[in-house]
Amino acid sequence: MTAEDQIKATIGTNDVVLFMKGSKMMPQCGFSSRVAGVLNFMGVDYADVNVLEDAGLRQGIKDFSDWPTIPQLYVKGTFVGGCDIITEMTLSGELDTLLTENGIAFDKTAADKIREASA
Repeated sequence: MTAEDQIKATIGTNDVVLFMKGSKMMPQCGFSSRVAGVLNFMGVDYADVNVLEDAGLRQGIKDFSDWPTIPQLYVKGTFVGGCDIITEMTLSGELDTLLTENGIAFDKTAADKIREASA
């Protein structure tokens, strides 16, 4: 299976996928930690893919999305963005809207707390 096939299979069978360095319980870079922390705090059910375990996948996800950095978040098979974009979307409420529109369960109170803490 090629990296592209693996990526397509992963984003096709999981509503929310985070390609990251490390795992959702043990991120191995600050940017991955930030996005995983937001998703974990908001109670989003997501698949985590550790790109450090496979160099082909690590480069493959960058080629697939045409986005040069990790982490990368996908919702319902669509690339959403990396750390800066997810942070901005969280603070603006856009992430809440995206999740709601796609039928993804999350803790709205937790999302509000993130925004309050950043105000």
